[in-house]
Amino acid sequence: MRAPLISSFFFTFFLILICYSTSDKPFNYHTANLSTTWTNDDSAPNSINFNDGSIVTSILSISSIGPPKFLCGFICNGTCISYHFGIFIVQFSDDYSFFDVPPQVVWLANRNDPVGLGATLHLTPAGELVLQDFGGSSVWTTNTTGKSVAGMNLTDTGNLVLFNVHGSVVWQSFDHPTDCLLPGQKLLPGQKLIASVSSTNWTTQQSLYAFKLTHDGFYAYFEANLLPYSNKSDPYDRKIGYAQFRNRSLSIFFSNYPSRLSIYDIPFASSIQYMKLMPDGHLKVFEYQERWTEVADLLTNEFGKCYTYPTACGRNSLCTGDDQCSCPGSSNYPVTGYFRAVNDREPYLGCYESNLLTCNATQDQDFLKLDKFKHFISKDDMRFEAVTVESCRQKCMNNCSCKAVIYEYGGYSYDNQGTCYLLYELFTFSNVNVTYDASAFIKVQNVRSASLSSRSHKVATIIGSTIGSFVLLLVFSLACFMMLVIRKRRKYAEMEEEYLEQVPGMPTRFSYEELKSATQNFSKKLGEGGFGTVFEGILDDGSKIAVKCLEGLTHVKKSFLAEVESIGSIHHVNLVRLRGFCAWKSQRLLVYEFMSNGSLDRWIYHGVREHVLEWECIKKIILDVAKGLAKNFDISQPEEKRHLLGMFQKCWEQGTLLDMVDGYSEDMKSHGTEVVDMMKLASWCLQTDYTRRPSMSSVVKVLEGGMDVESNLDYNFTDPRIQRTSVTHEKELTALMPSFLSGPR
Repeated sequence: MRAPLISSFFFTFFLILICYSTSDKPFNYHTANLSTTWTNDDSAPNSINFNDGSIVTSILSISSIGPPKFLCGFICNGTCISYHFGIFIVQFSDDYSFFDVPPQVVWLANRNDPVGLGATLHLTPAGELVLQDFGGSSVWTTNTTGKSVAGMNLTDTGNLVLFNVHGSVVWQSFDHPTDCLLPGQKLLPGQKLIASVSSTNWTTQQSLYAFKLTHDGFYAYFEANLLPYSNKSDPYDRKIGYAQFRNRSLSIFFSNYPSRLSIYDIPFASSIQYMKLMPDGHLKVFEYQERWTEVADLLTNEFGKCYTYPTACGRNSLCTGDDQCSCPGSSNYPVTGYFRAVNDREPYLGCYESNLLTCNATQDQDFLKLDKFKHFISKDDMRFEAVTVESCRQKCMNNCSCKAVIYEYGGYSYDNQGTCYLLYELFTFSNVNVTYDASAFIKVQNVRSASLSSRSHKVATIIGSTIGSFVLLLVFSLACFMMLVIRKRRKYAEMEEEYLEQVPGMPTRFSYEELKSATQNFSKKLGEGGFGTVFEGILDDGSKIAVKCLEGLTHVKKSFLAEVESIGSIHHVNLVRLRGFCAWKSQRLLVYEFMSNGSLDRWIYHGVREHVLEWECIKKIILDVAKGLAKNFDISQPEEKRHLLGMFQKCWEQGTLLDMVDGYSEDMKSHGTEVVDMMKLASWCLQTDYTRRPSMSSVVKVLEGGMDVESNLDYNFTDPRIQRTSVTHEKELTALMPSFLSGPR
């Protein structure tokens, strides 16, 4: 029991001694205790700026001077928008400044989840290493809570280790490789290196290459769904236990044999080395020799990169002997090719299509033939056996996603049959070491058709621009016109308001909001008239009103206002009083006192029982109307039309005048004699010869019983003048107008 305590004491004492002996040197701390937190701050004293734009914030480092050493901390490159926590190799000078050599990243914890400034790294009291972003969200962790972690250490070999009180490894970065291997690091079956997207983009979401160890050997894969582009295995088919990056080799060790086998030879290391799977698929070894130098390219075989790598020259490209890169072309169109280089000075970056393929223009598509060229085949690429070359081409033409075909001639009983592969994505075509008879056919959009299409597009652009300019000019003109109209209306409204303020004796002027509130948003409709609709309302004082909303009168004119002024000043017992008006914007409203019995026509021309008037009331109404007409219109006026005259004449001739009486009025039928006398009086007023018509004073006397109706009446109410005119026009009869019938007496 005492032995472990003693060993723990001496181990802790040893760590303290190391820290004390090196504390006088900057960046000299390769061990950390629990409950420690580091913040990503590029202005901190332990931050280093490199000439290439990279910034490193050191957390753990190595102390000695000389060859490049390992650092652990936060790092960014380029614009430094995002940061990663990782391990990198840097070079110290004698005064602890740095050379122009940029840091070499060999391990990253959060490749696909970068953080920003203010992010923190915690070595928790529970022994877990946690990376959090500025907001406190967990980005990456070692998941070592409860595993008796006592501290963290960065070793001389670049291995980040979490250890327990006995110094044993609980977690280490060597067990979680990214795209690099360091000397002494092992790779277990199933583990793999995944290349970054580019030298500045360290993520893997769109990475194309992976290097994997299986129990059979090493396999280099191009994307997840493609066949391996390179592999090496044990010739004796022994089961592999692990592989290790050693000095002078990348070797495999067998699980059931004590021996090892060197798979890839590496030059002897005179300084720090590291192995990296590059974004282009190369597995390279670098060594520091005053600068970082490539000392080995492990996957490139004796046939060169054109034969080995699917993207040796980028996308849509050709790779020929001596590793020369170019774009597919056509001898028929030497000036305008189907493909162009992304960068003429760097042909290995690939090519792009001059004219993109269009699925709805297959009639303008053709194939560019490449003899003796091969292309890496995906597991998802469709394969057809025993087909002709024409059938193979047609299958691609009928498939919109197909971009090219590889046709291998022969191998079947018929000479014109072979194997057909449809390619859906194009990378590098190579003619290096093609030992079989094969051709590649790349689908292209016909250049001449594309030129015509381009010209058509230009014409369409010109037409569209012209139309667009015209429409824009039209819209601008309309906008100017509308502005003038609005300005004119505003000026006119101001003049009207000024006029309203100057006119004396005007009735009450209500605001539109007052009337809107009084009528409950014009909800209770009373009826409709010639110039608008009437609504019932109640003012704030409790009095009922009838509000008529005039329609078609969008302007308040002086004549209208003068009429309002005149009507508003009239107060008569038999007239509905105008209480006020409203003139607001385009709204024109008249406010009358509310008549509880409604309109007289509803009582005279009734349709329901509750509106029936007694005969004495009807007689009184007729008398009062006559008196009013006698007072105001006791003059003769010409008339051109008649109303219900034909029916009246017919009933008179047949002696059935009472049939014209409303069938609902039993009271009127009971006073039949007086009703007939009233109708005779009406016929007297409708005499064709207006000189025979009675004056309104005579009508009043008849109604009051002081005078009898003339007995010799003419019940033919047709105007003789109109009769004579109608005879000359094919005997067409024209009725008398009411104005003529009410002419002078």
